[in-house]
Amino acid sequence: MEALRNVIKQSQGRDRLLRATQFASALCAHALRNQSRRKELVTKFKSLEANLSVGRKLFRLGNAMDAGEAAKRSARLSDPVLCLCLTAANVNRALYLMCDNALWAAGAGLLPDLDRGRWGAGACRFYLLSLVMSLTRDAYLVLRLALRHAGDERFRRQMMLHLNQSPQVAPAVIPHLDALVLLLLRGFKSQPAVLLDTVKNACDLPMPLDKLGIYRSDPGTLAFCGLLSSLIGIVTLVRPELRLEA
Repeated sequence: MEALRNVIKQSQGRDRLLRATQFASALCAHALRNQSRRKELVTKFKSLEANLSVGRKLFRLGNAMDAGEAAKRSARLSDPVLCLCLTAANVNRALYLMCDNALWAAGAGLLPDLDRGRWGAGACRFYLLSLVMSLTRDAYLVLRLALRHAGDERFRRQMMLHLNQSPQVAPAVIPHLDALVLLLLRGFKSQPAVLLDTVKNACDLPMPLDKLGIYRSDPGTLAFCGLLSSLIGIVTLVRPELRLEA
């Protein structure tokens, strides 16, 4: 309970709890959609999802400034790859949030002439670019971890022992795949924050792809991915050591 109270105290934590509830409602509505006796319940879940989506837009007002400040901090990183990826991700996130705020204002009647379709598509593009740059950063960190462990003499001895004990079904391919899997497992074990961030960003990716019509996904898949991403976000707030900082 103490961990939950700490999450609720943070604006980011409240948003992630609302997001998790939103996607859980969408997932329940999708799971019950074919049950004729549950039509009223499905309607309630869909209504809850829509209301939470609007509520989250209100809570995100002002977050574009935070993303802008994050871009300024990441621009000072010494690693050029991390500097480029994080700065681009934060800038695109700030632009996405600005579009999102404008859409909320239009929905509230403050900007009645706003072209919601155009601004919504722009928000999705900025969100997609932010995710792509975040995943590029994750891939770079995974590669750096793999190279670090590949140079570890003790790990190399363990890897060779494992490969020598494996059945040689396809000697030209299997050992290399085994070595890659072992490197990835070793890297993720030493830095679980990298794994969590990669899974979180990968789960968020289908949503803008679907809205932009680039790759269509099933509503249940989108709801499940959104729920999993939200839960990972909550876990990183409860356990700060699992949060990827750079």
